[in-house]
Amino acid sequence: MTIDTVLVANRGEIARRIIRTLRELGMRSVAVYSDADAHAPHVQEADQAVHIGGSAASDSYLNVAAIMAAAAASGAQAIHPGYGFLSESVQLARACAAAGVIFVGPGERALEIMGDKATARDHVALHGVPVVPGFTAAGMDEDEIRARADEVGYPLLVKPSAGGGGKGMEIVRSGDELAGALATARRVATAAFGDDAMVLERLVQRPRHIEVQVFGDTHGTVIALGERECTLQRRHQKVIEEAPAATLPHAVRRRLLDAAVAAATSVEYVGAGTVEFLVEADAVDDVFFIEMNTRLQVEHPVTEEVTGLDLVALQLHIAAGGAIEAPPAVRGHAVEARVYAESPERGFLPSTGRVLLFDPPRDVRVDAAIETGSEISGFYDPMIAKVIAYGADRLTALRRLDAALARTVVLGVETNIAFLRALIRDDRVRRGDLDTGLIETMLPFTAPQPTPAMLAAAAQAAPLGRRPSAADIWHELPGWRIGGSAAPPPIAFVTDDDTIVEAPTAYAHGIPTAVDDDGAVWVFADGMTTRLRPLSRRERMRRRLAERERASAPSRPEGRAPMPGSIVAVHVADGDMVRAGDPLVSIEAMKMEHPVLAPHDGTVHLLVALGDQVRRDQPVARVSEQETA
Repeated sequence: MTIDTVLVANRGEIARRIIRTLRELGMRSVAVYSDADAHAPHVQEADQAVHIGGSAASDSYLNVAAIMAAAAASGAQAIHPGYGFLSESVQLARACAAAGVIFVGPGERALEIMGDKATARDHVALHGVPVVPGFTAAGMDEDEIRARADEVGYPLLVKPSAGGGGKGMEIVRSGDELAGALATARRVATAAFGDDAMVLERLVQRPRHIEVQVFGDTHGTVIALGERECTLQRRHQKVIEEAPAATLPHAVRRRLLDAAVAAATSVEYVGAGTVEFLVEADAVDDVFFIEMNTRLQVEHPVTEEVTGLDLVALQLHIAAGGAIEAPPAVRGHAVEARVYAESPERGFLPSTGRVLLFDPPRDVRVDAAIETGSEISGFYDPMIAKVIAYGADRLTALRRLDAALARTVVLGVETNIAFLRALIRDDRVRRGDLDTGLIETMLPFTAPQPTPAMLAAAAQAAPLGRRPSAADIWHELPGWRIGGSAAPPPIAFVTDDDTIVEAPTAYAHGIPTAVDDDGAVWVFADGMTTRLRPLSRRERMRRRLAERERASAPSRPEGRAPMPGSIVAVHVADGDMVRAGDPLVSIEAMKMEHPVLAPHDGTVHLLVALGDQVRRDQPVARVSEQETA
């Protein structure tokens, strides 16, 4: 079977990654794009691009009919779904079969069984794969769920049956927390996957998250290409991945690989897949199946680095009917860091805006969704790049990754690069003493303050601003005055945490800077990006006066949006009495949900409604202390 044109039913870095392999194989690539992605890099790099709908994923990348229409219009013989979106969609696989288009992925049976966590769990248990104690909550009422949960014991992990990526997962440490966790998990699952069915499992206390890369062909062969350590994660979202797993005994590795092959063989698996396991960090012999992802994974590059294989090329080879050869030996070590458009110091809230400068290192592999000028919207996942380093051993790979992150320049949006460097420098990470809760022990994260060299570079880049009027001239202009100094006053800036900093008069060399539309200066050095807003003398005086007023005033009455997004839940009614810390509304952006909490006790007055779009720092509710009595 010959494939010469492939439609890539995805966006961002994975679309670019697939297009790169298609180009190397001499195949024609077809990109699809939403309104928000009209000028995205993957659209520019493909041989052809087809518009498929609005910015919301449900109107475009999740629209099976639009994807199939694009395939027909472009003459594509195959559809590669990448990961996320429709990559594990039975509906897309069926539509491909009906249209005579090759789906670059497994068959419908594997998608149906492994696409539902509850079904997958029960199925693999029958084939000798160890599973975590738990149950499926489908068809149960609240009382029945509570009774079964009490039988299994706490703590429990509540997770959606459909989907993946950690979305909708909630930890329940007592029966009293169960109802609230179920409500939140169901709401997120419905929004993300259109299915609110839940699985409840015993929470492994100190887990490591280890997955096995498997491949199957149409001739009945299934192989494992080694394992990956995905333990360093936050809110069930992976942050750092590596291959092979750190400090894993050979016997446990063999057990994982055999169990993964057994799980894949049980559904006659075809194509790339990943079987995920939990391993108890303090008793590595305890191995439990979590789920099987029936697609390529975000972290597949680390497997490519240690095997020398192109996994996308292997997917296409299998889709065309080719046979799998014996797996190559794993050599060396590879580590991948996910670069997100988010602010670790503000609780990892997503960051949106225009990328003023993107300059990645050239001596390591970087798979990026962005380029200079790219727009980061709130419609999609906040991951914007992956930095992958290889070394002969684990410590070498970690050192190379750290050095590469120090040279990964992103200006215009906040990123987690400084946090990533702190993480891979942690002694526990270096020793391989890992568990999924490690990142939480490092929080809250405090971003380093800008260095004198960064401030000097910002001062050189700062816009001169408007010409002062005659009325302002004595306030704004520097220079000589009677009884004053001939030296100009230092340039002052305000950081995003509202700190005033002054720039030295020194000249800075080689430090990247960029100025945004608001006149703020973005500056980068050693993996740290800072946004600095120039502060005039008059504005500085106003701030001092405002600080005095705030010191004598009651606490801030508004609950404000921590990020731009959509109101997906309203937890109180207008006029309700609330306590400090009570959730008022929840905001969703970039597939993440964040509550806005009451700043103090009082009576709440809502300023938004369900479904409203809000800006960062926009007041969403006001809590009146005066009405409390």
